[in-house]
Amino acid sequence: MTKLKNTPWDALEIGAESNLQRICTLDDFYVFANASGNINPMHLPKHDGDNDGQREAVAPSMWIGSLISAVLGTRLPGPGTLYREQTLRFLQRAHVGDQLTAKVRLTEKAPGRIARFHTWVERDDGTCIAEGEAEVVAPEKEIFFDSVEVPGLTVRTHVHFDRIVEVAEPLPPISTAVVAPEEENALGGALLAAEKTLITPILIGCAEKIKATAEAIGRDLHDCEIIDEPDHSLAAARAVKLVHEGRARAIMKGHLHTDVLLAQVVKKDAGLRTSRRLSHVFVMDIPGLDHPLLVTDAAINIAPDLETKVDITQNAIHLAHALGIDSPKVGILSAVETVNPKIPSTLDAAILSKMAERGQIKGGIVDGPLAMDNAMDVDAARTKGIKSLVAGHAEVLVVPNLEAGNMLAKELTFVAHAEAGGIVIGARCPIILTSRADNDRARLASCAVAALYDAWMHR
Repeated sequence: MTKLKNTPWDALEIGAESNLQRICTLDDFYVFANASGNINPMHLPKHDGDNDGQREAVAPSMWIGSLISAVLGTRLPGPGTLYREQTLRFLQRAHVGDQLTAKVRLTEKAPGRIARFHTWVERDDGTCIAEGEAEVVAPEKEIFFDSVEVPGLTVRTHVHFDRIVEVAEPLPPISTAVVAPEEENALGGALLAAEKTLITPILIGCAEKIKATAEAIGRDLHDCEIIDEPDHSLAAARAVKLVHEGRARAIMKGHLHTDVLLAQVVKKDAGLRTSRRLSHVFVMDIPGLDHPLLVTDAAINIAPDLETKVDITQNAIHLAHALGIDSPKVGILSAVETVNPKIPSTLDAAILSKMAERGQIKGGIVDGPLAMDNAMDVDAARTKGIKSLVAGHAEVLVVPNLEAGNMLAKELTFVAHAEAGGIVIGARCPIILTSRADNDRARLASCAVAALYDAWMHR
């Protein structure tokens, strides 16, 4: 909590100085772009604003100027101050990571509570990057202000998905059987992934509908192989056959029901089964969380028994390895963090933890039961006296059943503004299981996750 106190007009003395320090961050530039409408790519970290081959992330000059406003409004004279005039000359540029100090010095007092200041902004090496003069109306009375009343902001950037795509792009594209891409999002997502060299799509479905969809979104399919099979069940079977033939190394769901696709995947004779149960893993990029979060299983196994949960947990650990998490921290979720025989999921969680401890589940640190709060929040875990390498630091969440997982994933997506991609694993190849509600970023991330998992499998 920060208490602010101003210096009223009568107490101002010529020569008085104040300052404020600030480090330039990516979030500052995004907030400024949203607030001002200035989306000049020179100021946006992901873009090359002047086509020189480098991403710029130059601090907006008026954002630098706003630091002077912060000194005048919070330090000297402080709360109650109103601007009349500000001149600025920008001498140098600032970039992400620079520490800046905005300074003001009172040079003149005039009738009507007019105060004039010399103003300037320096880098931490003393270089002046902006200077000018400010004229304000100083406050008449002493004011105290509690800054905690100002609401906080969450910048909805998805840096983890950006990193996943960047890591996957240099890999050779994986040949992917896209089943029934007969709708704009389904076809567009596959073609976007192809542009990013993540996949080489083989389009299986009604050729007439696929071509009409491509025309509707203004895309050219001359580089894409199209296999004409209007029946969705037969199209899914054809995709599975392509995997057996070695022509495809992944399958991507288009505009068809999930159970129609998976029915062909899980067939005993001609399917893609392995010794492990299939499970779905959501990879979630949540604004404000410093790592991607894996949630499983929210799409395949409705009410998994203990044996199935072992495979669900192991599958998620393997995917975490593919994403570069060497020893993922796995939280087995329940409603409470203590073992209660009346809550079966707490018993399963305790057994899974012990199995990991004994090496029956490998490659991760597994702990449970954990409630959602103490799995994700260090303070919540500390308050409840939980001592664990996982509590407060979970990177993988294993839910008790599909209902809980589906609700959790959708709450994170639609309430916490997460982006969610994901794949089905446990088959002979990754299966990219997209939703009709997925946007291009989510579909692209799912393809990148599949490419990284495919590369990990082959290593």
